[in-house]
Amino acid sequence: MQQIPKGYARGRTPKGVMNRLEKKYALEVLDPAMERGFVAGYWYEKVRFELAKLTYYTPDFKVYFRDGTVEYHEVKGRWLDKARVKIKIAASMWPIYRWIGVMWKGKQWVYEVFEPEEMPRIAYE
Repeated sequence: MQQIPKGYARGRTPKGVMNRLEKKYALEVLDPAMERGFVAGYWYEKVRFELAKLTYYTPDFKVYFRDGTVEYHEVKGRWLDKARVKIKIAASMWPIYRWIGVMWKGKQWVYEVFEPEEMPRIAYE
């Protein structure tokens, strides 16, 4: 197991290192889905989306399905407002992907699909 460097807040892991809940999700959900042939592959913190100037969002998992579908999965023990807003904005900006929130709740995985919302139009005069 990789050591977490000093200076990181409790509950935070360095970039590119899965926390316990993310590891659990990969082992219990994504790996078996690959073994059964539903998922072609998955990557941890593979991409970073620019939501606005100096505002970025890096989903936990990029998941490729055999049919070519791409999903981004965000694994949480609990949702903070900032994280929920970022995934909602990403879903609206990139509606070609499926955006899935995953929570470990009551000894089971609970999924939430984030649908694209209408983005406000800017009127140019």
